Amino acid sequence: MEFRKIFDTIPEQFDQYRPRYCPELFADLINYANLAPDKSVLELGPGTGQATDPVLNTRCDYHAIELGEHLFEKMKEKYGRFPNFHIVNADFITHDFGEQRFDLIYSAATIQWIPEDIAFSKTFALLKPGGTLAMMLTRADYKTHNPELYDRVQQVYDQYFRPEIEYKPNRFRYSNAVSYGYTGFEERQFHGMRELTADEYVALCGTHCDHIVIPEPYKSSFFDGLRKAVLDFGNKIVFDDTFVLYLARKPLESQK
Repeated sequence: MEFRKIFDTIPEQFDQYRPRYCPELFADLINYANLAPDKSVLELGPGTGQATDPVLNTRCDYHAIELGEHLFEKMKEKYGRFPNFHIVNADFITHDFGEQRFDLIYSAATIQWIPEDIAFSKTFALLKPGGTLAMMLTRADYKTHNPELYDRVQQVYDQYFRPEIEYKPNRFRYSNAVSYGYTGFEERQFHGMRELTADEYVALCGTHCDHIVIPEPYKSSFFDGLRKAVLDFGNKIVFDDTFVLYLARKPLESQK
């Protein structure tokens, strides 16, 4: 199974434990893209809605494309009652959007799963002139608050982290958007903090693509080791989160 499809095997766990983004990031994005009911938006790979509510709540014409069948069903279950909600179960790489064009296309830790040339060229073609491409991700630091716990967790990884399939991330460079016609590329950062119990931390780790494919007997020992490490340090692990928002625009036709 492709890594980009593996999240579809755990829709409930994914929905409960994947982190959300901070309100300040969405306020900034909504202001930058001037979202309103007359704007059309496409979210790439929404998962189970970790970055959906604030955009959908602007009453924009919200569209999403989700590769995973179970994640797609979860999205319909959560948001199908909203009249401005639309979603297709398809692969962005091959899907034909016809004449649809969007004022904003955005991705929350999804676009990097798409080959860079397809990701940037296809989003550029799908945006209206002056439209916005927004790409967000989270950088999580759990070393700063407790270096000893961090070292203990690394020992568990060294001993038991043996995924069946090696995860080789795409060499995706967000700043390369300018090589495909985008202008005004910039990075904005926002900050937050999470405090998790041992069970919550283990459940979160179980949503990482390369953690899902650890075979037994390593898998049980790995997650048991993570749980015990956090329990031994007061049943608390603290994350300092940096929420990164990359922004770029498609030029107006008059600027080409």
